Amino acid sequence: MTVLYEDNHIIAVNKTCSEIVQGDKTGDEPLSETLKKYLKEKYNKPGEVFLGVTHRLDRPVSGVVVFAKTSKALTRLNEMFRNQEVKKTYWAIVKNRPEETEGRLEHYLVRNEKQNKSVAHSKMVPNAKKASLSYKLISQSDNYFLLEVQLETGRHHQIRCQLAKMGCPIKGDLKYGFPRSNPNGGISLHARYVEFVHPVSKQLIQITAPCPVDDKLWQAVAP
Repeated sequence: MTVLYEDNHIIAVNKTCSEIVQGDKTGDEPLSETLKKYLKEKYNKPGEVFLGVTHRLDRPVSGVVVFAKTSKALTRLNEMFRNQEVKKTYWAIVKNRPEETEGRLEHYLVRNEKQNKSVAHSKMVPNAKKASLSYKLISQSDNYFLLEVQLETGRHHQIRCQLAKMGCPIKGDLKYGFPRSNPNGGISLHARYVEFVHPVSKQLIQITAPCPVDDKLWQAVAP
């Protein structure tokens, strides 16, 4: 975890692929708790530190995560994420070159709670939620392709599921059809950039998360 941006109301960090945003059944310490300790120590705060989770990244995904340091910021940020007022850009490394170098994907996703997985359908089916994103090919190495993805909706495992449906599963993502796992247990999906209007000051905030420095493929393929 590296702090990318901080002011009185928000703090954004670059999450690694092993960290969890919120507590889960593994019992591992979530980022929210790590950050509370960091803030308590940094500002020598007595008592409980307020920190609100505004959105999540899947555990195996790296990149920028924004937290709220005040309840005012939390309420507004939650609303902004819900209304898709936060621009989110992801980078994904895939093995297969997409047929079109850029395009828009629209599917209907059904979430399977038991398997913690989503299934993409090309038309509406019962219990499905519409999911849309746009992508473009921005770089490549000898064996892999780097796609930039703009999310239009925020569904469960949306990018992982939709890219796999297109025939481009993300490197390391066994759940969605990639044949081998990554050595670090993560997948090659990185929340690269967020842009939003500050919930309090109303200034435009733009935050970019550097690619994982300990991953040679990211360093090779990133433009």
